[in-house]
Amino acid sequence: MRIPFTKMHGLGNDFVIIHTQGGIQLPGETIRHLGDRQTGIGFDQLLWLEPPKTDQGDVFYRIYNADGNEVEQCGNGARCIARLIGTEAGQKLVLEHPGGLTRALLEDNGDVSVELGEPDFKPESLPFNAAGSGPPYLIVAGDQSIDIHIVSIGNPHAVIFVDDIDEAPVKTLGPLLESHAQFPNRANIGFMQVVAADRIRLRVFERGVGETRGCGTGACAAVVVAQSVSKLNSVVEVELPGGCVTVKWDGPGSPVWLTGEAVTVFEGTIII
Repeated sequence: MRIPFTKMHGLGNDFVIIHTQGGIQLPGETIRHLGDRQTGIGFDQLLWLEPPKTDQGDVFYRIYNADGNEVEQCGNGARCIARLIGTEAGQKLVLEHPGGLTRALLEDNGDVSVELGEPDFKPESLPFNAAGSGPPYLIVAGDQSIDIHIVSIGNPHAVIFVDDIDEAPVKTLGPLLESHAQFPNRANIGFMQVVAADRIRLRVFERGVGETRGCGTGACAAVVVAQSVSKLNSVVEVELPGGCVTVKWDGPGSPVWLTGEAVTVFEGTIII
């Protein structure tokens, strides 16, 4: 079967987007093959689009990591979907997914904003098996004891404050925490350096992917965690290896907004 696709990225966080009429599913083995950067197309996530399920929606989407597992949310992916199906600046869109609805706005300058709901700091929302009181929560990984902050942005995140992002142990500590027994569904692990009240630097070890050049929900998680301990303003620029996004959160009871680029790379077809 030959399927058309669109390759897109947000800050180098790259996606293959497949738009279907529904009725077919791809097994995990096929998704892993498509995600392979040597023998497939290559991506961090596969975004699977179908017609909306309700009258309010413009599209319905599912998200699959490169390891073939379905996940709950993807901020950069949602922005790319909005850019793909949107038609004009100022347009508002409603994107449906298994977890609910995501609102999107095509900004006048070409960026795309998405509203990712109200952050949830309760351990059961990730889920996270908290062994003691927090935040921060003390977690043991290998021979290290680390203070982490946790939050759900529709998907599970742990955030660690570091003094220097360039020296952060992302490649060693990231995989230990991602699959830690206290995270039954695994987690995305963010390493954050606070530069100023309106700017942070961030690296993310993404669940099922590894270190990524950009993680939209990871950027939101880092900002709301830092804001929750009074370190940041309500609007913050987040510098990731692939570029910068803006996160806006007005505090408890408010949704978090993510704004940044969404770029089409190429279109093609693949036989599966």
